[in-house]
Amino acid sequence: MLISGRGSNMTALIEAARAADFPARIVLVLANRADAGGLERARAEGIPTAVVPHRGHKDRETFDRLMNAEIERSGAEIVCLAGFMRLLSAWFCRQWHGRLINIHPALLPSFKGLDTHERAIAAGVKIHGATVHFVVPEMDEGPIIAQAAVPVLPDDDAETLGARVLRQEHRIYPLALRLVATGAVQMAEGRAVSTVGGASSAALVSPNPDEAGQ
Repeated sequence: MLISGRGSNMTALIEAARAADFPARIVLVLANRADAGGLERARAEGIPTAVVPHRGHKDRETFDRLMNAEIERSGAEIVCLAGFMRLLSAWFCRQWHGRLINIHPALLPSFKGLDTHERAIAAGVKIHGATVHFVVPEMDEGPIIAQAAVPVLPDDDAETLGARVLRQEHRIYPLALRLVATGAVQMAEGRAVSTVGGASSAALVSPNPDEAGQ
């Protein structure tokens, strides 16, 4: 997992991976900042960590190659971005094609990039949410694996809406990783995913019962 901060989605994946039937184990948490809060949590869980500072490199690919060396040493087969606040090079995306996933705090393809909750409120949308998707070189353009929707309430601000979305992020990221790790979903051409072994489109889109409005 790649992180830049406290890693709340990292924590959700750590907790999911404790289950005996979870199809993945976490072999490395890598941060681009030595002060990333998630590193301490990972170490407390006995998970190996690494820090590769992003500053001082001639270009993005040079940094990504250093990260890649650490990831390959760990034996990882899937890379999960969990609040990693760096754009990845086309080279890195090619290295991990179909094995690189990210969670974004909006219902893609709407509200790509930053400040998604503020922008959703400003746009007057009634439904907002979160998306787990495969990563491609273009920002927030990869095929969608799972989504969760929440209502935008009349008195919402970015903080209250963001907290509601974050609860759904913690639900769907473990679901999406399970689907990818088991091979139930795979990256296909364009913006599509292919489903294997009985996975259905219904399994890929969370209906968000009960918790969605909290």
